[in-house]
Amino acid sequence: MTATASSTTTTATPAPSLRRRALGMATAVVACVLIWAVGAIAGVDYTVRNPGQPAMELGPAAIVTVSLGSALLGWAALAVLERLTRRGAAVWTVLAVVVALLSLFPVVATDATGGAKVALGAMHLAVAAALIALLPARRR
Repeated sequence: MTATASSTTTTATPAPSLRRRALGMATAVVACVLIWAVGAIAGVDYTVRNPGQPAMELGPAAIVTVSLGSALLGWAALAVLERLTRRGAAVWTVLAVVVALLSLFPVVATDATGGAKVALGAMHLAVAAALIALLPARRR
C-alpha cells in the first residue's frame, strides 16, 4: 500500500461576497462616469444651481467622489444590518430602493438643464441598480 501525502496551500483570495461587493462599487462608479461622459459628448451642460449656493460645474471628479461615497455608505449600512439581524440584506434592499427613489427629488428640484437632470437621474439610478444587484450576498 502506498500513501501519498498531499499538502494544501491556501491563498489569500477575497471571499466571493467581498469580490461581488467590490464589483458592485466599481460598477456603480464606472456607470456614472460613462453616463457623465455620454452626456458631455452630447453637449450636456452640467452646471447646477441650488438656492443660496453658487453655481457648480459637475465634472468627472465630483461624479467619482459622490458615487464612490454613496457606494461605501451603502456597503457600510449593509454590513451593519447584516450584523444586527438575519434579514439584514432584505431590510437593506428595501431601504436602498427607498433611498434611490428619494434621491431623485433633489435632481428634479435643482436648477439645471433638462439634459443635466436626465443624466443625473440616470446616475442616481445606475448607482442604485449596481449596488442592489451586487452588494447583498446571493442565496445558494
